[in-house]
Amino acid sequence: MTAGHRMCWGGVLFLGGALVVTAQQPLAVSESANPGRPSVSSPATLTPVGYLQFQTGYLGAADSPDLSSQSSINAVVNFSVTPRVELLVGAQPYAHSHVEGQSTNEAGGVSLGIQGVIHHGQAAKPTIAVSYFHQIYGGNAPDLDIGSSTNTLLILASADVKGFHYDANLFFNEVVKDPVRRAQFGQSLSISHPLGKNFSVTGEIWHFSQPFLQSNAVGTLWALSYSARKDLVLDGGFNRGLTSTSTQSEVFVGFTYLLPHKIQH
Repeated sequence: MTAGHRMCWGGVLFLGGALVVTAQQPLAVSESANPGRPSVSSPATLTPVGYLQFQTGYLGAADSPDLSSQSSINAVVNFSVTPRVELLVGAQPYAHSHVEGQSTNEAGGVSLGIQGVIHHGQAAKPTIAVSYFHQIYGGNAPDLDIGSSTNTLLILASADVKGFHYDANLFFNEVVKDPVRRAQFGQSLSISHPLGKNFSVTGEIWHFSQPFLQSNAVGTLWALSYSARKDLVLDGGFNRGLTSTSTQSEVFVGFTYLLPHKIQH
């Protein structure tokens, strides 16, 4: 087991242990999961205060600039400490990659983040937030088209307009290819609409600069989500690259689970 695997699974065991020894309260009637997956865009709104949320999924990618294919597991843990501040951990515990005829099994990076709400919106008035992520472990798995950033600053906006929900993000990344550091810029817009009581469909367009390739990655994502319960959302879909240096095809499936017990302080 690599150091990356030990770090990721150690974090999972730590969280599990914390849940066992911590006093808990049942999920409040008004609380529900707040998925940030499967879109590239993340919501400006936060998860319910005091509840752990787990977002986990499988991603299968083909025809990326540095690899022919990759199958990976991705995970994000969210925990809001106040109505305006949320802590996040993002990790790629496992990735099986094919590069130039060779297969590898490695772990990807681990990042810690914090998100703060600047303005709480309502309905068509957007919620505005800012978040920052720092990579604490780079991992050994090959990167897909947009690479992995050492530091990321995001500006986020979310709102509901005439039955549609949107999440818009601006990305300011620092990417590193030792010893060179470059700035990377990205934009994403995700729009979703309910289909009946429990289903919703999401469409997204996104763009990231590729400073080391002197090019741009652009893609469109489509997903279907199913709210099995207010604390559990299932999702699946695909992403299609629109430029020659984009990952040409990606499929994904996963879930968002809000642990239905509030952690007591």
